[in-house]
Amino acid sequence: MVFLEIDRLRELMRISPLASYNRCNLVSYDEREHFGDPKKPLRQRLAEDAASNGVALERGPIYLLTHLRFFNYSFNPVSFFYVSDGVGGMRQVLAEVNNTFGETHNYWLGPEQERRTHEGHSAGANKHYVFEKRFHVSPFLGMDQEYAWTFTPPEDRLQIHCINYQDGREVFDATLTLHRREWNRRELHRALRQFPWMTAKVVASIHWEAMKLKFKGVPVVPHPGHGHFRPVNKPHWGASWRPDATKSASCENDAPLNSAALESAPGKSK
Repeated sequence: MVFLEIDRLRELMRISPLASYNRCNLVSYDEREHFGDPKKPLRQRLAEDAASNGVALERGPIYLLTHLRFFNYSFNPVSFFYVSDGVGGMRQVLAEVNNTFGETHNYWLGPEQERRTHEGHSAGANKHYVFEKRFHVSPFLGMDQEYAWTFTPPEDRLQIHCINYQDGREVFDATLTLHRREWNRRELHRALRQFPWMTAKVVASIHWEAMKLKFKGVPVVPHPGHGHFRPVNKPHWGASWRPDATKSASCENDAPLNSAALESAPGKSK
């Protein structure tokens, strides 16, 4: 994954002749991958979405944690926008969640959702948010759930811990751990050599896990139906099933902030 300042995306994607902004290449960034009108700057789209959700967007730098397109293909189950307070701290987070039905939903996480303690312990420098689930993601997890997400500061090591609760019982647990690497041509080419099919692997893994759950006899939760959620700008092969095709599946699957490439370490889920 990459962690890039949104106001410098065009500039940052000039890092290599193998990388491009808004056009096909071995590695590329496409504005259509994210919500809102792709003809507008990403910061403007964030500001408009924040305003429509009653959120006052901070004026500081904003960083995007996401997968780029590899070989002109990408699917991001979730991308995170880290909104800085202007002095190196993390003020807000926007989680842009996509499902495999070609739909997307934004969760704005700020002081209203923040909890100062987590599992009886002080959150410290971490940000711990608790909020209601409002978007159909996995056909094996219902809508009547609560999320508890913890974010560490995006330093040399970045971690996001996500737990789903239903009736006070933990039903899903996943952790994303990343380690910072410099954003430069050498590191980008290394990632391309080592993980050329990473974005395709994301979709393949989602469907593989869904097949295993289906064979185990886990009950399927129907999609609420077409029109309930916002469609994505750019449908993705393997992640644009019709909402009424409920047999398909997906998964929910202290330095200052700066642009960086991030390498994933093994996570865990249950």
